[in-house]
Amino acid sequence: MSHIRHHRSTGIIPQASGAAVAALKARAAAWDVPLVETPEQLSMFVWDCELRLKIEADSLRIDLSGPEARLIGILRDSATELFAEVGLSAKWDQLDVGALAPGLSLMRVEAVTPLTPGFIRVRLSGADAPRFGERSLHFRLLLPPEGRVPVWPRIAETGRTAWPEGEDALHRPVYTVAAQSGNWLDFDIFRHENSPTCDWAMSNPVGQEVGILGPGGGWCPEADRLWLFGDETALPAIARMLDLARGQVRATLCVQPEDMGALAGDARVGRTDDLLAALSGLPEPGEGDFVWFAGPAEQVRAARKHLLSLGVAKKDFMSAAYWG
Repeated sequence: MSHIRHHRSTGIIPQASGAAVAALKARAAAWDVPLVETPEQLSMFVWDCELRLKIEADSLRIDLSGPEARLIGILRDSATELFAEVGLSAKWDQLDVGALAPGLSLMRVEAVTPLTPGFIRVRLSGADAPRFGERSLHFRLLLPPEGRVPVWPRIAETGRTAWPEGEDALHRPVYTVAAQSGNWLDFDIFRHENSPTCDWAMSNPVGQEVGILGPGGGWCPEADRLWLFGDETALPAIARMLDLARGQVRATLCVQPEDMGALAGDARVGRTDDLLAALSGLPEPGEGDFVWFAGPAEQVRAARKHLLSLGVAKKDFMSAAYWG
């Protein structure tokens, strides 16, 4: 809440409504983010931004402030959707109608390279690449349907992002930034059946324009001891966190030996055929520990249940379903 906020946007809901206040309180609770209430206003703090709902005589004023125009745009999109769900419409100032969606950057495919038998590495280039190497691990890749001219999401007059639909609908998977320097970034695709992204990567897309949205998805947890567990889909994120971790770190991967790549020689990394069994064998986490678990949804649910049964606080672990 102490970050300097140079970017701002204001919206007006032309009627006072308790529904807006209730909706904002519910959203803050669902997202588990700070909420500060006074008789005159309500403030929610998220993504280093503030959404302030001020009660005026016959209207509600929405003030957004944050460190980046991108984050303000994303918060405005979320707020517009939130209030629309309770039948309220906000009129926003400084709307750049028709501009690309907040956080969307258009990049060129520079190279596609086999990395291991199970992984393909893709390099993208563009002026916005440095943004995707800072403080967040992931981005959303936007791929147009094969054979169609890309139609990118843009800001609509409502303040919402208008996404292409029907024959122009985009494929929107999430990937981890494997490496970034200068005007390029790399990401790795795990080869598997029925994957539009794998089919695209194998179709020689060098030179094509793609969209990437973000960054997002958090950063490497700050911990004295960090325990990482994941399957092939989580390997790129785990590899990145092994580079970023400042404390002790130990990773356990359910990955084919030939796909371990450079991690095969890392003394901090082990391999298993059963992630849940490996998690069960973990010494009971203590003060300063953080457990990160990602993979198929069924195993993630079981991992969450196991950690809670040990008394691990929710703030001390993360369990993410990467598929299923």
